[in-house]
Amino acid sequence: MGGMHGMGPVAPEVNEPVFHHPWEGRVHALNLASPTRGNIDAGRHRIEMLPPADYLRMSYYEKWLTRVEQLLLDGGFVTAQELASGQADPAAPTSTPIRPANTVEAALTAPYSYIREAGAPTFAVGDVVRARNLNPIGHTRLPRYVRGRAGLIERLHGAHVWPDAHAHGLGEQPRHLYGVTFSARELWGPDASPRDSVSLDLWEPYLERA
Repeated sequence: MGGMHGMGPVAPEVNEPVFHHPWEGRVHALNLASPTRGNIDAGRHRIEMLPPADYLRMSYYEKWLTRVEQLLLDGGFVTAQELASGQADPAAPTSTPIRPANTVEAALTAPYSYIREAGAPTFAVGDVVRARNLNPIGHTRLPRYVRGRAGLIERLHGAHVWPDAHAHGLGEQPRHLYGVTFSARELWGPDASPRDSVSLDLWEPYLERA
């Protein structure tokens, strides 16, 4: 929720199962086997586009199901009629599966990575940076609660696919990724514990020199 207040306490479930109901496991499998799986950023953005009331009402895997249905519709992989009926239209151009059942295991076990090549990084370990006060209308991995706050770069992760572009079909646009640590007092004021901190992986366009 981007660090928003008023959402209630986090209540961990003791001995929580991987799936609470069999249908949740099926939804997980559908998302992994879907031809839309290759763009995790578009998938995250699709969940963010849910109406706020639906987002708060839905369970975790209800969100996943809604996401994969909409991505399949957006990509032209199914029609609304096929989705409603659960049956492929034999006359539709998409009646031949893009990923037949006998290819799913290979597709799911093939290695893939979001690491890419880019130019030299702008920042180095030990640099003090500030998270830019950005308010994009689309997808971003920059949490609200660090915007405008200063932190210390502690790790360089190399260049990775930049979610802010990738989620919107604008290409991968690789950017350098940094491990940045923010003190709790920098984030939440003098009443926070001086011993606490938060470490985040942030892309270069999110940062500026402090």
